Amino acid sequence: MRLEQIKEEISGLGLSEKLLLVEDIWDSIAADNLEIPMAAWQKNELDKRYKEYREGKLALNNWEEVHKDLREKYK
Repeated sequence: MRLEQIKEEISGLGLSEKLLLVEDIWDSIAADNLEIPMAAWQKNELDKRYKEYREGKLALNNWEEVHKDLREKYK
């Protein structure tokens, strides 16, 4: 099946079917790739943040506050 045919088939699906398809695609990607490539700058940033976290230098926010702030920001 060609990509255009796949897109056409997808456009005919309902929302719940599309969401299930996306979930299946992500599961397939995860199963095929034990390690997803990461750019060096991303790894460096994650390493830096993890080090700050371990040293207690990183301020953490609980999910409820983050969610509340985002809801207020994007009303």
